[in-house]
Amino acid sequence: MSRFARPISLWIAAAALSLLAGCTAFGPRLTAPELDLVSVELVKGDLFEQRLKVRLRVKNPNDVALGVKSVSYAIELLGEELGRGLSGGSFQVPARGEAEFDMLVTANLAGAMLRIVDGARANGRMPNEVEYRVRGQVRLDRGPIRTVPFDQRGALRLR
Repeated sequence: MSRFARPISLWIAAAALSLLAGCTAFGPRLTAPELDLVSVELVKGDLFEQRLKVRLRVKNPNDVALGVKSVSYAIELLGEELGRGLSGGSFQVPARGEAEFDMLVTANLAGAMLRIVDGARANGRMPNEVEYRVRGQVRLDRGPIRTVPFDQRGALRLR
């Protein structure tokens, strides 16, 4: 390598890094939206497989509206994966606002139900609520940032 090739390579690398850093300055810096589990309704099921209608609320903490193309997700109940999938349609979440949407989830609740029953036996009573976790990515329909990851935990009241 000639004595001029190394400084030129370093200069090109530095210019490329500066260009990448500059590109991120042109787009808005998005904060991950918050997702809350609103309700879970059994649509159809048997002992081994259940079809659930899951309603989620998306809260947008950003100053710009989010055009959501899709949401890929995994839902855990009591630390066990309940289901995963992709939302069906696109929707808008207003700036600093919220929107709700439904998803169909195919699940096997047997493991989660066993954990609830085991916990009830250990504590001497059924719990009023169970812990959940929803994690995944929101895919936006436009803009320089197209995917925003999320990971939310909460508790779902039992009825």
